[in-house]
Amino acid sequence: MYGKIQEHLAKELANIKEAGLFKAERIIVSPQQAEISLNTGENVLNFCANNYLGLSNHPALIQAAKDALDSHGFGMSSVRFICGTQDLHKTLEKKIAEFFGTEDTILYAAAFDANGGVFEPILTADDAIISDSLNHASIIDGVRLCKAQRFRYQNADMDDLEIQLKKASETARFKIIVTDGVFSMDGNVAPMDKINELAKKYDAMIMVDECHSAGVVGKTGRGVTELFDIRGEVDIITGTLGKAFGGGIGGFTTGKKEIIEMLRQRSRPYLFSNSLPPSIVNAGIAMFDMMAETTELQDKLHENTGYFMEKMKAAGFDIKPSKSAICAVMLYDAKLSQDMATKLLSEGIYVIGFYFPVVPKEQARIRVQLSAGHERAHLDKAIEAFIKVGKELGVI
Repeated sequence: MYGKIQEHLAKELANIKEAGLFKAERIIVSPQQAEISLNTGENVLNFCANNYLGLSNHPALIQAAKDALDSHGFGMSSVRFICGTQDLHKTLEKKIAEFFGTEDTILYAAAFDANGGVFEPILTADDAIISDSLNHASIIDGVRLCKAQRFRYQNADMDDLEIQLKKASETARFKIIVTDGVFSMDGNVAPMDKINELAKKYDAMIMVDECHSAGVVGKTGRGVTELFDIRGEVDIITGTLGKAFGGGIGGFTTGKKEIIEMLRQRSRPYLFSNSLPPSIVNAGIAMFDMMAETTELQDKLHENTGYFMEKMKAAGFDIKPSKSAICAVMLYDAKLSQDMATKLLSEGIYVIGFYFPVVPKEQARIRVQLSAGHERAHLDKAIEAFIKVGKELGVI
């Protein structure tokens, strides 16, 4: 029975390779940090992880995880409402709400689940979702699972958002504007101040995905609501523990208490997925405690980002405007992005070329992600390698 589809899939995979779109995985044999080791024996500098605050191998988080293994065990073997809720889960949920200035929080196995499970429990066919065109795939899938009317506006285009809000207002009972805080492929920040104004004007709720902005933007890393001074005004925030916040796994939705309570009652990824393991949860608690004490890591991240962006632009690279820790080096050609990433690896710089379908056709780029774990010497080595390879390939 598998024969015909096997032949079909083999042809499709061959076509993907021929088009230069095949995604190969490199294998890391060390902890995730600024300097990593590959199974090839190479030691390289990592500039493509979401490890924005350099916490993925932080001793305090590792110790917190070990402590929870001793005190609370390895796994929960249950969903939350049956027998999968520990005191640690409630503590972490409270700390997340305090961090973002919200009323309550619900934990998920991943941020993909948080976005996948947020719309269907609270919206019906009588309602409308107005979504940014560059929102993350998890938001798109969450919208698909909901029967609400769908409207899409061009990325960060407030004129188009207002047009879509007017259209939605003609038929919708409730409306919600949905946006990434930082758009992961370009690195640009959603104009939350203007979105907030339009939401008030058209009586719409706001949901923002803070996966690439929490821990990164804002003076203390509290994300786009801090950056635009609207903390506490956004109805729903989704995010992850898998990027700046330690780099493990786990997602969350935080916001208005009634919304969170309804998600506990009806959100399918929450009701039918195992609880987060105690080690991950306790490491998350330690991380939020650390962030409440100091902004040292955020300050270093902002310094590193500014330095790298300035030097790359001065070298002549085409860089997308960004207020985040994402530096999109535009190459436009898919094969060129792969060739450049391969040559950079030979120079000891680990980056990945991004191309269709991850980004639009003819918008290929190398996405460089800065971290508080990078030292100035790391940044200088990366810049020198980009200049060398960029000249070899005719990019600059």
